[in-house]
Amino acid sequence: MTHEDIWTEATAARYDESSAAMATPEVLGPTIDFLAARAAGGAALELAVGTGRVALPLSARGVPVAGIELSAPMAARLAAKPGAERVPVTMGDMSTATAPGRFRLVYLVYNGITNLMTQDAQVACFQNAARHLEPGGAFVCEVFVPQLRRLPPGEVALPFDVSDAHLGFDRYDVVHQTLVSHHYTRETDGSTSTGRSPHRYVWPAELDLMARIAGMAPTERWADFTEAPFEAESPSHVSVWRTPG
Repeated sequence: MTHEDIWTEATAARYDESSAAMATPEVLGPTIDFLAARAAGGAALELAVGTGRVALPLSARGVPVAGIELSAPMAARLAAKPGAERVPVTMGDMSTATAPGRFRLVYLVYNGITNLMTQDAQVACFQNAARHLEPGGAFVCEVFVPQLRRLPPGEVALPFDVSDAHLGFDRYDVVHQTLVSHHYTRETDGSTSTGRSPHRYVWPAELDLMARIAGMAPTERWADFTEAPFEAESPSHVSVWRTPG
């Protein structure tokens, strides 16, 4: 399965609807506040900008925002939205593509780093982020913490959503440090649609080492964008690394 198999026109067409819970004021408000504060009056670059869920409201806040995006159908959805003219998008892989200029903030949200399926690609993404940053600039990454403590011996799958309209579970391959998310969604006509996406899960300490390889140092780690404390049972984290200032 390749990214071209996943981020298709069909996926782009329903992406905003399927991720509507991530676009509520309760989610987006703290996200935009956090990112605007780290941009500190400078420009921001979003890796895997997608359909603009974060980039557009951050731009509306007054932060100059650019994006890098691999999927042409996703970028087309962004381009059709109001305010998109303020968010220039460079097409390409977030681990290698170069956007014009330097930035005070580079950010990658909603588990985007796990879409890169090898450790080398994830390291390259950190290095690419560092190349785009001004001295003292911040790289922000939002990503889940692998839930292997919940995995019983001999089992490989964990549910992450069980509701009337959706069943989702992750199937882990602990040898290769990957998982595949499986989705079964009940449509309004009574039919069921299916989908799956592969990820390379990554630990917080591993991300810190990737940042060090890229010449950045860790400065913050929170449970989420509200800046709740990161604790042993936190299912996700928002981490910040900075280039030397």
